[in-house]
Amino acid sequence: MRQFQNILVTGGAGFIGSNFVRHVFSRPEFSGRVVVFDALTYAGNRHNLDDVAAAEGGRYEFVHADIRDAAAVGAAMEKFDVDCVVHFAAESHVDRSIREPAAFVETNVLGTLNLLQAARARGGAFKLFHHVSTDEVFGSLGPTGFFSETTPYAPHSPYSASKAGSDHLVRAFRDTYGLPVTITNCSNNYGPYQFPEKLVPLMVLNALEGKPLPVYGEGLNVRDWLHVEDHCAAIWTVMRRAAEGETYCVGGRCEMRNADVVARVCALVDALAPAPLPSGAPRSSLVVHVADRPGHDRRYAIDCSKLERDFGWKPAHDAESGFRETVLWYLSHAEWVDSVRTGAYREWIDRNYGDRR
Repeated sequence: MRQFQNILVTGGAGFIGSNFVRHVFSRPEFSGRVVVFDALTYAGNRHNLDDVAAAEGGRYEFVHADIRDAAAVGAAMEKFDVDCVVHFAAESHVDRSIREPAAFVETNVLGTLNLLQAARARGGAFKLFHHVSTDEVFGSLGPTGFFSETTPYAPHSPYSASKAGSDHLVRAFRDTYGLPVTITNCSNNYGPYQFPEKLVPLMVLNALEGKPLPVYGEGLNVRDWLHVEDHCAAIWTVMRRAAEGETYCVGGRCEMRNADVVARVCALVDALAPAPLPSGAPRSSLVVHVADRPGHDRRYAIDCSKLERDFGWKPAHDAESGFRETVLWYLSHAEWVDSVRTGAYREWIDRNYGDRR
């Protein structure tokens, strides 16, 4: 079982990354140091980890830098004697990839290349490069079937194509240079600290404020919903226990149509924050169907039986518990919500969603 002393977490101030840092520090088998490497773009928030910084002292370090900066990546690896990289940093919003594809190639492909080169330069001191990817690289499913570790790649958006490219680079560095790697491909995450460009927090916050709830098309696209804490537990398990070079698919066994996710969120907000709309109508009345996204994949679903079989991992959250806990988190963290809905994010949301509110 692998042990790590100095883990570099790219994108560690973001949604999944900050939850992962908390998970690692909660593990009794880890006594080392975590170095968060984050560019603090609109979706990154250093304050996501204020409690960790206060609690862990010298075991937590923060580097404000961009993975597109090869010199900064190499310097951080050397300075902190990094023996493991966990790579979350990515441009991840499909809508924005359609508008600005170049940014996705620069960060997701070239940024990953910089990290791989720096990891390779560490030589024998380096133990593992864990790459966090997405089920979107596999394309779209019909009404039946599941993605698995052997599903061929068929990306349909600039975002998923850039992530597919980074996956291939990671495998190529293993096959060409012998770099020790593992990869996970996850389904749709939700939970605390998710930036409110994504479906669940956007619906929670708009429902609270009585704003329209934009749903693409008829909302019939199906996703497998994975609580971020379950995802983080799976990543740590794979990092510690998986054979070098292995890939694992991580899913929540929680398929839901987008329309049903929105309906569930609305019902929870009605129950947990029952201030009525001026009309007295339920929050579900705020749903507005908008033109569908170009290349919008119809269905994703993950077969995570390999992960379950090899390590006994299972998601601890189901739809009922996971979505309730998530809505409660946003309701009880108004200060965090206010902090991320200002500045760069406010400008971004006004530019991209201003006509839907």
